[in-house]
Amino acid sequence: MKRGKKYNQAATLIETNKVYSAKEACELVKKTSTTKFDASVDVAFNLNIDTRYAEQQIRGAVVLPNGTGKTKRVLAITNKTEEAKEAGADFVGGKEMIEKITKENWFGFDVIVATPDMMGELGKAGRILGPKGLMPNPKTGTVSPDIAKAVKDIKAGKVEYRADKEGNINVSIGRVSFDTDKLYENFETIYNVIVKAKPSTVKGVYMKNLTITTTMGPSIKVDVNF
Repeated sequence: MKRGKKYNQAATLIETNKVYSAKEACELVKKTSTTKFDASVDVAFNLNIDTRYAEQQIRGAVVLPNGTGKTKRVLAITNKTEEAKEAGADFVGGKEMIEKITKENWFGFDVIVATPDMMGELGKAGRILGPKGLMPNPKTGTVSPDIAKAVKDIKAGKVEYRADKEGNINVSIGRVSFDTDKLYENFETIYNVIVKAKPSTVKGVYMKNLTITTTMGPSIKVDVNF
């Protein structure tokens, strides 16, 4: 694959075959960004899991201590409208908001949170929301009786993680403009969550590979024991 000049220049800053400590990688990734905008910094885990088995499907959410640098637009599907509004939800409503999605093909939001009593109605939009990864789920805290907390957590920097069929998990941990220490704190938080999520049925090495990269930038290999 042919790479651009900026990418190739950035790649020269990374030592071939070197595995960096997490702190070194968080510092180096800020120097390898190739974009003019404030690029996202992402961490990628490659795990020794088989998601064909239910007990090895890893999915959840965690609030990063320093957020992600991006404010998500939250749609709250609930009858607790005032609580949701006060918590900072961008859009609040019930059945009428679901119909706006299904009938008008409206997607002016990034995340949907809902109270359990609204999931029956939301299920009618499952064929539209499911493929886009927008269907609320109790495992990620987007279905909760405490709608205010659900909204506040997302606004505070909550990120979802989910292993794909190859055992990969990709999560944004901030922006290039973040201080190294803040990137490291966010990295440490998601790393510890993934380690604790190790299925008891996994034998041998659990975390096979770990990298940090920026949007359109080169990957930096990180010590899995960081």
